[in-house]
Amino acid sequence: MRAPAAAIVALVGLALAGCGFTPLYGDAGVGSSLSRIAVTTQDDRLGYRLREQLEDALGYDGAQAPLWRLQTTVEQSRRPLGRRIDDTATRYELTVRGAWTLTPMGGGSPLSGVETVTTTYAAADQPYAAIAAQQDGEERAAAELARQIRLDLMRALPDQP
Repeated sequence: MRAPAAAIVALVGLALAGCGFTPLYGDAGVGSSLSRIAVTTQDDRLGYRLREQLEDALGYDGAQAPLWRLQTTVEQSRRPLGRRIDDTATRYELTVRGAWTLTPMGGGSPLSGVETVTTTYAAADQPYAAIAAQQDGEERAAAELARQIRLDLMRALPDQP
């Protein structure tokens, strides 16, 4: 009984080895390619935060020559939610739209995409607390946008030569 079961397990293992499966985070897989993407963003606070988050998410390795350049542009809009009796907002909804273009350094056709992220944050009466809450909302939006762009890149890169 054990010999046929062992033979079946060996055959299944052999079939999986020949199927072309490559781990997503393996050394020769997409994970190593992501670290060779140079990120450029617009020159403002949200652009800086997005670049920082993208470089962390992609595991950017500045010691190696980049294979791709990722150019991003972000737009944000803020909408008040909920009203107090004095007609001031109790919360804000921050929507960040990020467009990205991935261009191979050696030439070739670029890839592009657009992602949108929405976060909310509380409105505070004290000026410093209001600024801190807004900046925290921007930081969370940048982190989520970087995560979504990274997922887009992971889906797109296996198709590239």
